[in-house]
Amino acid sequence: MNATSSLHEHARWKRWEPVFWLLALASPWYLSGHALLINEVAIVALFAVSLDLIMGYAGVVSLGHAAFFGMGAYAAALFAKHIHPDPVLGLFFGIAASTVLGAVASLSIMRGTSLTLLMVTMGVALILMELANKLDWLTGGADGLQGVIMGPVLGRFEFDLYGQVAAWYSLTVLFVFFLLSRRFVHSPLGGTLMALRDNRLRAMAIGVPVTARLALIYTIAAGVAGAAGALLAQTTSFASVEVFAFDRSADLVLLVVIGGAGWLYGGVIGAAIFKVLQDWISSITPQYWTFWIGLFLVVLMMVGRERVIRPWTWVSRSKKK
Repeated sequence: MNATSSLHEHARWKRWEPVFWLLALASPWYLSGHALLINEVAIVALFAVSLDLIMGYAGVVSLGHAAFFGMGAYAAALFAKHIHPDPVLGLFFGIAASTVLGAVASLSIMRGTSLTLLMVTMGVALILMELANKLDWLTGGADGLQGVIMGPVLGRFEFDLYGQVAAWYSLTVLFVFFLLSRRFVHSPLGGTLMALRDNRLRAMAIGVPVTARLALIYTIAAGVAGAAGALLAQTTSFASVEVFAFDRSADLVLLVVIGGAGWLYGGVIGAAIFKVLQDWISSITPQYWTFWIGLFLVVLMMVGRERVIRPWTWVSRSKKK
């Protein structure tokens, strides 16, 4: 099987995928009492997909991915407050702002070791966090950007207190970006990214423009992260400096680890597991929920992710043996 046939094989939809997305898109209806949680899961899942694009497919580890998330959040909130309250227009504006930031920040990841990349990416997020805190005339400072009023989605669907419209809106955006990301990683261009991830020197030797590929995927991932940030600001009508916080980036890495890097569904499943566990355990023991999350991660690593998160893959591999 040649490389092109292999890409086509991986790009084919599995039987369970349409069922998965139908259940996900219908969840605000049959789980209406948990619509707010579903909205959070969708936003975090989109954020995790954006990190997986650079970490799982290009091998770039980032502890400052919240920089793009926060840029998208503030851009969408400021757009709604000062220009136009339409959520779709604000979403595009947030994506554009974070994409530009990603293009500029991509210049900083071209050289250096993994440790250098961690420090640089984290530094970008910390700089933006401090700017958001100091520019209180624009961002609201430590109190956050308040007075954000969002219009109805597509001019018809008003955001309600129960979060159903917000959940459907976020799930739809997640689905669209997932399809685009899936199409991208299974393209020949995406194949070169995986070659770059596995062995950068070998990729350079066969003529892959490593610098250009890194800049491209980093910029694309920044735009997707900005979309997630914009969704958060729009569905909560609020943006604060916490969107740039280090723990948001660190939690994101955990999500991708839980679900599995280099597998777009890993970010979606990891986000669902993490947010549901966080909501459930914190309702039982608010002070020690992080301990139980940590214990789950330890068990996950000891037992094996495929047996816990991806049982169908494990079963199929066992049959082949």
